[in-house]
Amino acid sequence: MNPLKFKLTIAYDGTAYQGWQVQKIGTGVQEKVEAALGKLFPSVKRIHSSSRTDTGVHALGMVAHVEIPRTELRMPARRLAISLNAFLPEDIRVLAAVRCPAKFHARFDATGKQYRYCVWNHHAMNPLLLGRAWHFPVKLDLAKMRAAAKLFLGRHDFKSFAGTRDYEMASTVRTLSRCDIRRSGPEFTFIIEGDGFLYKMCRGIVGTLVQVGQGKIPMAEVEKILAHRNRAAAGMTAPAHGLVLWKVFYNAKGKGQKAKN
Repeated sequence: MNPLKFKLTIAYDGTAYQGWQVQKIGTGVQEKVEAALGKLFPSVKRIHSSSRTDTGVHALGMVAHVEIPRTELRMPARRLAISLNAFLPEDIRVLAAVRCPAKFHARFDATGKQYRYCVWNHHAMNPLLLGRAWHFPVKLDLAKMRAAAKLFLGRHDFKSFAGTRDYEMASTVRTLSRCDIRRSGPEFTFIIEGDGFLYKMCRGIVGTLVQVGQGKIPMAEVEKILAHRNRAAAGMTAPAHGLVLWKVFYNAKGKGQKAKN
């Protein structure tokens, strides 16, 4: 008998975790979710996610899928999220758990992702945003940052903005459909959407834009940095704790082109 497949939408505070994935050293969010599933459905050992997040990065819209044997699902599907949350720590929550087609794959059917990064630009940090925003006390020029952000739009090789991996990526070309900045008083929210992201790419982009706003990197340098294809050419890497995986996009049928990490 074929198992039932569910699409899970998961939110978490990444402060206590070494990223999403199961880790050899330390704890990943995935490990906690799989442990909760195992308590309810003993034969379920693995879930498959749409994305990876790094140590200290948060999520509001991480998507994963799981297959549950029909013989073990002894509750209405609408109770699944509530039941899982009963076995999860309070910094991880399943926001939704819905039936999905047998062919749905959380990673390969994703058409894009949105990340948001929060910067608190004031001489004094907002204590209510501790662990949620990067405190940057030097005044930032919003107009310059917004102008520079437009230069990231479209299809580019983002190698200059990615962290170093111990293996070579097949391609470092990605397409950004959105890169803009909202301001509410001293709070800046960087919104970045694309078909996929390289390791630490969002944080490299935000760090570079902040240095543009600070006056340390001329706005016109962004195109040259992209062309360099060298991480040393770009600006700093923004701290992990300001970054949130906000949303993963799928088309209306839950299918899409293969997404890139």
